[in-house]
Amino acid sequence: MAIAFADRGEAGRLVAEQLADLAGDVGHGSDGADVVVLGLPRGGVPVAAEVAAALGAPLDVLVVGKVGVPGHEELALGAVADDGTVALNPSVIDATHMSDAEVAELSRRHTAQLAARAAELRDGRPAEPLAGRTVVIVDDGMATGATMRVAVEVVRRRGPRAVVAAVPVASVEAAEGVGAVVDRMVCVLTPQGFRAVGSWYADFTQVGDGEVRELLRSAVQRADDA
Repeated sequence: MAIAFADRGEAGRLVAEQLADLAGDVGHGSDGADVVVLGLPRGGVPVAAEVAAALGAPLDVLVVGKVGVPGHEELALGAVADDGTVALNPSVIDATHMSDAEVAELSRRHTAQLAARAAELRDGRPAEPLAGRTVVIVDDGMATGATMRVAVEVVRRRGPRAVVAAVPVASVEAAEGVGAVVDRMVCVLTPQGFRAVGSWYADFTQVGDGEVRELLRSAVQRADDA
């Protein structure tokens, strides 16, 4: 198995090449920027930062998380986002016999945790508005595509013009599954015999919250200087 990417930075630049046509859409929306790039923390943010820089688009994070069944957290009864958006899985909820009130309280606790984390990563800055814009959701890879599908559902509820999923590497199954629910799927590499995402990187060092905050700060500074 050949290593495909030196690190997330190189991977992001390769993803950006396949999205170069979107650069012409930046700055033409009613709010001054019609394209926004969202990185999925933490590993997706360095990739997204390269995409945003190449497109001249704003960079933000989208913090999403699974809501597991108490005592069986591997079973997702739904997912929540940092803005309070909740996407429930009715079939799992029915099987658990949890009440609506119990599900709502569990979702509320998860949402509060994610909101606090998102605020910390953004240094308290508000989230980028997504309504009417082309939203590019970026991660460093997809094994199953589950996280990306949740992210897509969350973004759809914010009224975007179009949703693009973009990753350097994914399993064929993940790329096909996510491709079916987005307006455009960009994936540099879909190898047969897919293994873990990190197997395709020479440097897959864990990304810390500090690095994410610095990437977001740098993107804001770039926009202010433009």
